[in-house]
Amino acid sequence: MTRFSLVMATRGRSAEVADFVTSLIAQGRDDAELIVVDQNGDDRLVPVLAPHGFVTHLRSPVAHANHARNLGLRAARGEVVGFPDDDCLYPAGVLDRVAAAFGDPSLAVLTGPAESPAGGLGSGRWRGDAGAIHAGNVWTSVIEFNLWLRRDVALALGGFDEGMGPGTPIGSAEGNDLVLRAVAAGHVARYDPGLRVIHPDKRLTEVATARARLYGRGLGFALRRHRVPAGTWLPFAVRPLGGAVLSLAKGRPRDAAYYAMTLLGRAEGFLRGRG
Repeated sequence: MTRFSLVMATRGRSAEVADFVTSLIAQGRDDAELIVVDQNGDDRLVPVLAPHGFVTHLRSPVAHANHARNLGLRAARGEVVGFPDDDCLYPAGVLDRVAAAFGDPSLAVLTGPAESPAGGLGSGRWRGDAGAIHAGNVWTSVIEFNLWLRRDVALALGGFDEGMGPGTPIGSAEGNDLVLRAVAAGHVARYDPGLRVIHPDKRLTEVATARARLYGRGLGFALRRHRVPAGTWLPFAVRPLGGAVLSLAKGRPRDAAYYAMTLLGRAEGFLRGRG
């Protein structure tokens, strides 16, 4: 029986995909399949994936993360699906921890934080307490590469919104949106701060600054779409404004640009999400 289906959308990477496969093998389980949705125009991944019988290699000409994830979701056979990024790694015991959590038949969605390769938390602001996810705390509970759902629930929800995420003008928060749709449908969603997936920490880097407006737009859109109260969305405006001012005062123009573009994107997304 296939317990886990891991759907990876990938484009432009090969060594990182090979490293993930190694980390998956190191989990020591024989009930996981990896579905790689390859958006490259060449065969760079063939020598990486071909030796592994647990890998299904799908091709997609569409450079769109959620389209690829949904394509893989429809091909999945496992009871539980996850969506690793093509530059993340699974630490030892991750699949065992997920399997133990889904031993609770009421659980439909499980999430955990990002871990920096250097140790500690990375890639966002994370809540410290375990427990149920709702519209007030989903914003500090979800990242796509550490998001796990029962496959039948993910399919019933229609998977990820293909109008969001990388490859669209609303470049982030598709995982938050999916989890909130699951909660609205009456499913149990839970956050476990000890369930960590390793991912490069790109905060306050040139890459993060270049993407800040796009990613901010996704968060603003999701906040408005799900009609969260002002007490929830207002801090997402205040923090980047304060960050921009403080960074300028410290003579850090790149950091100030990151916070300013984040605020602009969130405002644009919030206006897009109305109605």
